Amino acid sequence: MVELAPDEVPLCVCVPARNEATRLPKLLHALSEQDWHSQVRVVVAINNSTDQSIGVVEQCAVRWSSGLDLHVVEAVFESRLAHAGSARKLAMDSGMARMDFRDDAILVSTDADARPPRHWLRSIVEAIKGGADVVGGRIDLDPEEPLPPEAARLRRMWDRYWTEVRAIEDAIDPVPWDLPPRHGDHVGGSLAITVAAYRKAGGVPLMETGEDQALVTAAVAEGARLVHPNNVHLVVSPRRDGRAAGGMADAMRTLLSAASAGETPMAPDYSHWHARAHWRREMRASGGAAAIAREESKLAAMPHDMLLSSS
Repeated sequence: MVELAPDEVPLCVCVPARNEATRLPKLLHALSEQDWHSQVRVVVAINNSTDQSIGVVEQCAVRWSSGLDLHVVEAVFESRLAHAGSARKLAMDSGMARMDFRDDAILVSTDADARPPRHWLRSIVEAIKGGADVVGGRIDLDPEEPLPPEAARLRRMWDRYWTEVRAIEDAIDPVPWDLPPRHGDHVGGSLAITVAAYRKAGGVPLMETGEDQALVTAAVAEGARLVHPNNVHLVVSPRRDGRAAGGMADAMRTLLSAASAGETPMAPDYSHWHARAHWRREMRASGGAAAIAREESKLAAMPHDMLLSSS
């Protein structure tokens, strides 16, 4: 557990970026305005870019030098490795190096199209000081880039669905260190992990997509405590031209396609979540959260057998 004051905690924000010259300034400006009593250390890992990202970041480093201690890393990955896993690993490994590999340091992952509120880093540190090893942040859509009305309606339906799923989990299998009220997100756009937990998990895996979820699962399987505090959140763009396969942009394209076609998505019936929560409770009693992380991926996928409801 970190014992230092929040502004003394060794922390680095790790940002993978590819052709993000137009979006990085908004993120870096938000980081420069964090409620933090010293410069915020930031690593921007730029890979396979053909735009002016490096020059833009260098300009931002000068413009917001009072708030940011900004470091740029550049790489060109061969085609088979030019994916999200390589990019996020480069960013977080570089951040770990900047923290001198201290086990008590915190690596904070985010994306180039994110915009965190001023209290984001302080809220993350508070969660880690409270005993967490991994902190998931809630991902909301940027209100400055509103969705079409029908797509927004579907998004609200999904939000209600996942709220109900969390209520089922909390009623049947409450996690002592991650009690409600909580959200359910732990993806690369807002994810913090101690260096100790990151190293035990083996770092970011070189996966084309899903590298963030895989990192979290590996960390929990090694005994890390994962939390989802409601005061850790940020907004991201609902853009449809994302850089990572299977990422937020793909989800937005799917959502907009369903909205334009007038389709109602299918989701696993709540009964499946009841059964899963009971399985987790039994597994937790015998092997703890680590056993759940190790064994859950071996279970059969839930069928999507219920129409998503608007009520």
